[in-house]
Amino acid sequence: MNLAFGQGRTVIKFTHKLVSRFRKSAGLALATLALATLGMAGFAYETKAQDSDQTPKTLVLFGDSLMAGYGLDHENGFAPKLEAALKEAGHDVRVINSSVSGDTTAAGLARLDWALVEKPDAVLLELGANDALRGMEPSQTRENLAEILEKLRGMDVDVLLAGMMAPPNMGTAYGDEFNSIYPDLASRYQVDLYPFFLEGVAAEPELNQDDGMHPNADGVDVIVKRILPDVVDLLQTTDAS
Repeated sequence: MNLAFGQGRTVIKFTHKLVSRFRKSAGLALATLALATLGMAGFAYETKAQDSDQTPKTLVLFGDSLMAGYGLDHENGFAPKLEAALKEAGHDVRVINSSVSGDTTAAGLARLDWALVEKPDAVLLELGANDALRGMEPSQTRENLAEILEKLRGMDVDVLLAGMMAPPNMGTAYGDEFNSIYPDLASRYQVDLYPFFLEGVAAEPELNQDDGMHPNADGVDVIVKRILPDVVDLLQTTDAS
């Protein structure tokens, strides 16, 4: 299949003019009361209408099987659990899962345009594990991710880049070159970095499915808990922009 793991690192950012004139006439008093009531009702209706116009932010998850929910029931996947955690924390957000199992950075780049037709406020980008598993040249992975980040910057979309680490069996030289991609690109494009998506889950049998690479429901819980503060920071960045 398609995912990598390695040694984790600790995650490193009204106004109304009220004119009232009391009259001795009961009829006029009742009329005044009726008009005032209607005025207040109209104000309440307008406020409700304005509130309904405040649509939730849109967060697109753009990645591979780790975020697609490979091997899990829908409710146990990363996307629904992240959305639930965000809402529980008081954030009105709509999470759109545009992740595809098996995607490499090249495949992600090829489908980026149609995946972003929703014009999201923010993107959580998690790609590269399959590149490493297939032994692709780190330079190509770097180039593909750079182009994705370039396009997202052109769309004025805030990004949280989730890093991946090369499998230990790829060797030290390959690992060093691959693992440096994410901090380098985060610095170059001035985006937030979550260094290792599988932090706290990789190489933990009780948190992974039988293949040893994809998180189970408990593993997803760990990922969501760890990455949640970074996603909240991302959404707050969209508030300020």
